[in-house]
Amino acid sequence: MRTFTRGMLARSKAGHDTGKLYVLTEADSDFVWLCDGKIRTLDRPKKKRRRHIQIIYQIPGNLRELIEEGGEIRDEHIRKAIKEYERQRDCSNQQEV
Repeated sequence: MRTFTRGMLARSKAGHDTGKLYVLTEADSDFVWLCDGKIRTLDRPKKKRRRHIQIIYQIPGNLRELIEEGGEIRDEHIRKAIKEYERQRDCSNQQEV
């Protein structure tokens, strides 16, 4: 089993939030805690089973820098990281068409 690292992106595969993009904030052997910076903030992360998410083994640039520097991640950093990833994904999909 691959390890999950704080700051990685994850997409929900099951539940009422199917397809929603989150940032992983914590993980143990069975569960992960996810934040989106809006509804699921760092104060109230979403607890989800590992099998119910698809991990994206990528940490967005702004979060990677903060984690490496030991800085504090805030909800606005998470919102920006998710928005940046979705924008890059949309651009790459448009170029393929």
